[in-house]
Amino acid sequence: MANPAIVTVDDDPAVSRAVARDVRRRYGQEYRVVRASSGAEALEALREIKLRGEQVAVLLADYRMPQMNGIQFLEAAMDLFPLAKRVLLTAYADTDAAIDAINLVDVDHYMLKPWHPPEEKLYPVLDALLDAWLSTPAAPEGEVRVVGHRWSAESFAIRDFLARNMVPYRWYLAEDPEGARLLTAAAAGESDVPLVITPEGKSLVRPSEAELAVHVGLSTTPAADFYDLAVVGAGPSGLGAAVYGASEGLRTVLVERSATGGQAGQSSRIENYLGFPDGVSGAQLTERARRQAQKFGVEMLAARDVTGLELRGSARVLTCSGGTEIAAHTVILATGVSYRLLDVPGVADLTGRGVFYGSAATEAPACAGDDVYIVGGANSAGQAAVYFSRYAHRVHLVVRGPSLEASMSHYLIEQLRSIPNVQVHPCTEVIAGHGGEHLERLTLRHNQTGEAREVDASWLFVFIGAQPLTGWLDGVVERDTQGFLVTGPDLVLAGRRPSGWRLDRDPYHLETSIAGVFAAGDVRANSVKRVASAVGEGAMAVTLVHRYLEAQ
Repeated sequence: MANPAIVTVDDDPAVSRAVARDVRRRYGQEYRVVRASSGAEALEALREIKLRGEQVAVLLADYRMPQMNGIQFLEAAMDLFPLAKRVLLTAYADTDAAIDAINLVDVDHYMLKPWHPPEEKLYPVLDALLDAWLSTPAAPEGEVRVVGHRWSAESFAIRDFLARNMVPYRWYLAEDPEGARLLTAAAAGESDVPLVITPEGKSLVRPSEAELAVHVGLSTTPAADFYDLAVVGAGPSGLGAAVYGASEGLRTVLVERSATGGQAGQSSRIENYLGFPDGVSGAQLTERARRQAQKFGVEMLAARDVTGLELRGSARVLTCSGGTEIAAHTVILATGVSYRLLDVPGVADLTGRGVFYGSAATEAPACAGDDVYIVGGANSAGQAAVYFSRYAHRVHLVVRGPSLEASMSHYLIEQLRSIPNVQVHPCTEVIAGHGGEHLERLTLRHNQTGEAREVDASWLFVFIGAQPLTGWLDGVVERDTQGFLVTGPDLVLAGRRPSGWRLDRDPYHLETSIAGVFAAGDVRANSVKRVASAVGEGAMAVTLVHRYLEAQ
């Protein structure tokens, strides 16, 4: 097979030659450099590469090109080679415009022209991107194929699980000719959907997440009998804890019930995270953290729902769904929170069929030309509104309060104001959902005037409140009235330590009512609900793990 390609696109012949020359000088032995003078020419080259079954590692595109600018090209190229790393070349004068455009597309890096000397400004960037591309699991021979119905909650759950775990797949409607052919070939009928066909040709009828994970190459079974540290939950705090734990020599296992990234992993754009001035998508941040964890040897288990925690001597033992047990010296609970259900008539029956919790990025292209309703007034809802505005005819942000200022970051409010097809509805609530096969209408009510009205709506995305995923710890670890885990000084009331506490010291700052069991991130009572603080708490928890282990 031919070497993977590095594709460069620039309409200026001199710049195009210079880019190709510098790239070929450093990477020509291992990569094939393909040069194009326009976005259309580059897309045609990509289609030919795709037809030959070859790979593309990096795309470098100039921002300012006629007919199709660099952002538009990179967005179109994603459909052909979604795993290729994307670099935008921009002149200093275009920096602000480029950054604004980057917020609309997941670009891995933007680079100012000129980049001389390349040894300092070009090669380090490409080295890092190529390393990241090489460490990304390649799509297996063939591909995962999913057959289902458009408005099926089960079909959506399968697609969402695959997308959030970065497993490439192709989606077929059961009623379309190709979908019907796949069903016939698998000796299945429309009642057997969702049907998943693995790259090896195995047919899975309505598979569970655990079953699906095994067949698409995700690890679900612990490889060791005992660990120094077990982390439950792979959101920002869990990933942070796993990276710091493993990098400091602890045998670390990370257990996740669904997909890495948690709620943050579904964010279309996080713009106030330190070190990313042009913003970073939740998927990008999650993927980088996942690679970092793997680099340090973290064992990552997917589709494992932890259902119990108990003490057995010096061991803390986690019980997973299916009966699997994971024993460790210490545990960090980083299970995060889930969005509260919208408890109004008609909505529950339409979940996954027009009503979704979180951003559900897999559904965005299907929203093209439609009106989208988003419920919530915090950053996650605002980020979703920005993202869906790229696809929808109009995005309606339904906010219970009188304004966004009390709950949303200033930068995001300003960004929403600049997007013409985003409309904010303050003092408004959804009080009912209506539909048969899928969501068709919503009833909205103004909570000050009491006026109610019905609107046509096929898409509703809900971002309201947060509830901790700690029911499985009831009676085991001390929780507050809302279910958040109580830690550190909050456990020592009037000088009295938690019931059952056997040590002579008070609990450490992030330690729960069980010694050696810590909590980090959103699941912890009184935590700051931000990605940066969650990552910081994960790292801090590892420091306290070391302190605990040294005292044993």
